[in-house]
Amino acid sequence: MGSERTEIRKRQMATTPETPGAAQAQLSTGNRGSNACCFCWCCCCSCSCLTVRNQEEERARRTSHELQAEGIPNCEESPAPTLEEVNAWAQSFDKLMLTPAGRNAFREFLRTEFSEENMLFWMACEELKQESNKSVIEEKARLIYEDYISILSPKEVSLDSRVREVINRNMLEPSQHTFDDAQLQIYTLMHRDSYPRFMNSAIYKDLLQSLSEKSTEA
Repeated sequence: MGSERTEIRKRQMATTPETPGAAQAQLSTGNRGSNACCFCWCCCCSCSCLTVRNQEEERARRTSHELQAEGIPNCEESPAPTLEEVNAWAQSFDKLMLTPAGRNAFREFLRTEFSEENMLFWMACEELKQESNKSVIEEKARLIYEDYISILSPKEVSLDSRVREVINRNMLEPSQHTFDDAQLQIYTLMHRDSYPRFMNSAIYKDLLQSLSEKSTEA
């Protein structure tokens, strides 16, 4: 009886052998599964998807740093506005935009609303109109397009599809008037949307009050 049991046990062990190679393969598979990333099961922690993720995070940090390094562009040089000038700004948007002091004050307000790019684009278009050298015009037009028209730019201005199509056609042969339609659209946007809020802002009211007090003291 004992010999029969021994024989049966030997037969069972012979039919289910566990080789060291198989055990090592199972262990290796288990380790890969525990270290797998979100995209695959068969790679280690240094897989390509983690590398791509690290590169994207580094690119985002670098882009943020570069934008901060650019800083805020300098405002136009101009004498301090008079009380008469500041009062005139309330009469019309055209009068506000007519003087450097008015544009500087309005631009400071736009900065608080994170829409300063509208003024920067409008000013860049005005500067382009003053150029006569063909090569300079082409270079400035290219820069304006990259800075304010391209969808990849962080300073992209809001334009409708019709105006964008006009710009794309004009860029085939850039001129001083390549962005005229776009400039008018942004001017109208600032007039209708931002200008009323500027007139009710602390920036304008504080400036008006300060000049009024100085005028009274004088």
